[in-house]
Amino acid sequence: MSKLIFGLLLSLFLFNPKNKLPDSKLAKDVRVKVWPKLQTKLADKGLNINSAVYLRIFKDESVMEIWVRSGREYQFFKSYNICYFSGGLGTKTRSGDGKSPEGFYSITPAQLYPLSSYYLAMNIGYPNKLEQLKGYTGDEIMVHGHCASIGCYAMTDEGIEEIYTLVYKNFESGRKKIQLDIFPFRMNQEHLTKYATSSYLPFWKSMKPGYDLFEKNHIPAVAAIKNRGYFFQN
Repeated sequence: MSKLIFGLLLSLFLFNPKNKLPDSKLAKDVRVKVWPKLQTKLADKGLNINSAVYLRIFKDESVMEIWVRSGREYQFFKSYNICYFSGGLGTKTRSGDGKSPEGFYSITPAQLYPLSSYYLAMNIGYPNKLEQLKGYTGDEIMVHGHCASIGCYAMTDEGIEEIYTLVYKNFESGRKKIQLDIFPFRMNQEHLTKYATSSYLPFWKSMKPGYDLFEKNHIPAVAAIKNRGYFFQN
């Protein structure tokens, strides 16, 4: 991940002085290309271009969904194919295990890597507070382009251009953080039964209330920590 670190250091010299967002000529050129199309797609669905976005990943489908706030609830906008992630189902717990994380994460403006050699990367925020409490190790876990990685979620370049631009524009409009939830699969009873013998099942069951809350309310669940596990207050 040293290339990603190098990209972040370079981006510090290219901060947008007005918005305090890491930026680069590449990211600007991408916005010029894709933002007009994204605005049209959002408008076609009756969505405000300045509304909050919510991201969620389903590993078994290799898909990232983007939802956009519409009134109190969030409305589905678009899904993107994940080109590659490593380690199969089950969350990352240590550096070098080759796994990609599962859990509830936040992305802030400082986590944008506009000059990453992996093409428009964003740090997902692993390890989160629960993972730190459990002593999980590893860092620099990204969503990025170039369709190749170990431990990260690699998108096609075309996909990351739209995802990164939507995230950037959300920060530009005043958002302080964007929620990203990563699930092994859609957490219905069918899937829990299918993977009933997995050693990850207790962890997955701790994630299920957060998934269920969003399915019920279409409002991202706020994950807290209780008894070394996830606890949801909304």
